Amino acid sequence: MSKERPLTILIVEDDPRSCQELTDAAESMDDIELAGITAHADQAVRLIQDTVPDCLILDLELHAGSGNGLNVLQSMKELALPRPPYVLITTNNSSAVTLEATRKLGADFIFTKHQTDYSAKSVLEFLHMIKDTIQSRTGRASLDSTQAETPMMREKRLIRRISAELDLIGISPKAVGRQYLLDAILLTINKTEHNLPAAIGKKYGKTDNSVERAMQNAISKAWRTADIDSLYLNYTAKINSEKGVPTITEFICYYANKLKNEFP
Repeated sequence: MSKERPLTILIVEDDPRSCQELTDAAESMDDIELAGITAHADQAVRLIQDTVPDCLILDLELHAGSGNGLNVLQSMKELALPRPPYVLITTNNSSAVTLEATRKLGADFIFTKHQTDYSAKSVLEFLHMIKDTIQSRTGRASLDSTQAETPMMREKRLIRRISAELDLIGISPKAVGRQYLLDAILLTINKTEHNLPAAIGKKYGKTDNSVERAMQNAISKAWRTADIDSLYLNYTAKINSEKGVPTITEFICYYANKLKNEFP
């Protein structure tokens, strides 16, 4: 017996309005699931490796950070991924030379944004229409019950997803509290601990207070230094206006709730 998987999509778009329209269109479809959102070329490459999406919606003209859509395609080619995602390009560029270079670097389909029938909805409807073809190519059309992932495989996949989410809001891998936050979200999804600071402190030989302080510092630094549009695009929960940043509990619960349906 097999169970259909949703089509997982990574959105790489630096225009906040376009990004929100694509996100809204994706979230309105039951069989499409967002693997991540970013405006940066270098972060896109990391997310492709971490989340292994079925499909990449890639804006060719990226102005945030360094690099553009062509750089993302070149990096993917150099990685020689065993199961590269289906690549759908969105662009304002109509240069035949640029579009040909895009195809040579591995783009599967190109939507030009100035065409009369272009919309975020049309992009997602197109992907929905060819969902079976995309997943057959990437080898992820269904999960056979005789080949279900082991608990260890599930945990590794979950850790990669949590890490990708933390990357999206700018919590640095170098931050001490990042690993504590990752562990706390993991424990909450798995429902294995109630006293998170104590459990994490025991694991790393730290006091409860030092664990809590490091987690809050990591969250607060992200809210001080991250790109505000990217931050609020990827963290959509309401925040107490007086505090200006999520509490540790709010932060952990937000991501646990966001990911729990993906990892039942």
